[in-house]
Order: sequence, then structure tokens, then C-alpha cells
Amino acid sequence: MIEAVISTLIGALTAMVPLVLTSVGAVVSERAGVVNIGYEGILLMSAFFGAIFAEITGSPWIGLLGGAFIGMLLGMLHGFITVYLKGDHVIPGIGVNLLALGVVAFGIPAYWGTAGQHQVPTNFRVTPIINTPYGSLSPMVLVTIAIALLTHWVLFRTPLGLRIRAVGENPEAADALGINVERYRFLATVYGATLAGLGGAFMSVDWLGTVTKQLSAGRGFIALANMVFSGWNPLRALLGGFIFGFFDNLSVWVRTNPEVQRIIPWQFVATLPYLVTLIIVAGIIGKVRPPKADGKPYKRE
Repeated sequence: MIEAVISTLIGALTAMVPLVLTSVGAVVSERAGVVNIGYEGILLMSAFFGAIFAEITGSPWIGLLGGAFIGMLLGMLHGFITVYLKGDHVIPGIGVNLLALGVVAFGIPAYWGTAGQHQVPTNFRVTPIINTPYGSLSPMVLVTIAIALLTHWVLFRTPLGLRIRAVGENPEAADALGINVERYRFLATVYGATLAGLGGAFMSVDWLGTVTKQLSAGRGFIALANMVFSGWNPLRALLGGFIFGFFDNLSVWVRTNPEVQRIIPWQFVATLPYLVTLIIVAGIIGKVRPPKADGKPYKRE
């Protein structure tokens, strides 16, 4: 029993990494007033290119940074369209999601010559900081926790965070005070997409060790639900990410335990992260308030 608890805990901490990174990034972006629903595509495309960078350079850390770089580029594209061109905030995100599906579905057989799936060699994985018979703990877990704590501190304890929140709540007043609304919104969008890119590369390079066209498996949308659950707060997003990560990992544990499968089919358990998402979001609708100018292009008078 103790072994199962340790294994499940380590698995939940690992599974929370892409969810927390994406949720924290989304919190910052929406605190600045920019909605991005393209995180599903960012996770998928960063996972694909992160694996390529890791294999080309022989370094998993370069793979992770490469995934973050891809996320940054996609964030710059979204920010340019929504912030500087004053475009709709939803449509570019849909475009990124569809683009990622096409790029990855085409890229896997084109680059690796395999049909629909590529297994990342173990020598391109990040060395765990804790290695037990019950599971390995990646240093990215600590990095993720540190990013969530640092982002919360910056957002609520520094003048920079005050400016970010100001351009999302009342951009007119922020502009009157001399704050460059467009610059802060653009950089917040890029920051959010960069964290999602890091989370995507983590899935392929460090956690799952594979690249498929379904690798993101709705985690980008779950991260958005977790952002709402958190009330746009990075610390609560860290807690919510762990909860979702626990249910995500629970299906893996059931799948590898035949005794449990006789009682509960693993296919049912695999739906739990999505059911929990629906229940939580349905329960908090109307009880949390997004930033007032969230998703509204700002046009200076």
C-alpha cells in the first residue's frame, strides 16, 4: 500500500507539470487582458519540436528550451494579432490548435519515418533527482513549483505585477498613468505561451518519452479550466494542477494493476480528469470574476 501511495504521488507531481505551467502562463496572459485558447496546439507543437531539438543536440535541456522557444514564437504571433492588430482573441487560438494538428500529423512520418508515433530514446531524457523503484521525480517538478511561486510573487507583490493587472482590469486608466498597455499585454501573452511550450516539451522529452498527434490529449483545455478554478491565481493553479494531475495519473496506475481493473475498468478511470474538469468548472461558474478587460482589444483614443 505504501508503495502504491508513493508511486501515485510521484506520478501526480509529474503529471501536474504541463498543466501547472500552462495554467500559470494563462493566468498572467489573462491578468493582462489577453485570452489565448491555443494552448492545446502550443503543447502539441512544442512537444514535437522539443523532441527534435533534444535528439539533434543530444541534450534534453536543449529540447525543453527549444519547446519553450516554439511556444514563445506562437505567443508572439498570437500577441501580434490580438494586441497590435486588435484582432479577435479566440480565432487565432483556434488557428494554432488546427495548425498543430496538421504539423505534427505530417511531421512525425516526414521527419522520423514512423506511422503516427515516435519513441524518444531514453538517453535523451532528463536525469531524475529522485529515482526509486516506485517512480522517478524529475527536476522539472521543482522548476514548475518555483515558477508558480515566483509568478505569484511578481504578480501580487511587485510594481510589475501591478502594471500587468492594471492593463487587464482598466487599460484606459493604466494608459492615462503612462503605462504602455500594448507592450505589457504582448509580453504577458508571450510569457504565457512560453511556459506552455516548456510544458509541451516536458511531455515528450522528460515524461512520456513519445510524440504522437494526440499527445496533448486535451491538457491545454484542462489548463484553461484550472486557470478559472484558480480564480486567476498562480498558487491556486498549482494546487489545481496537482489535483488534475492526480486523476490523470490514477488511470495509468489502474491500467498497470490487473487486480484493480477487475473492479474498475481503466477506460472509465481515464475519463476522470475530464469529468473532474466539467464538475469543477460547472460548480464555480458565476462565483469567480475574470479581469474586466479580459479578451477585449484596447484601442487608444
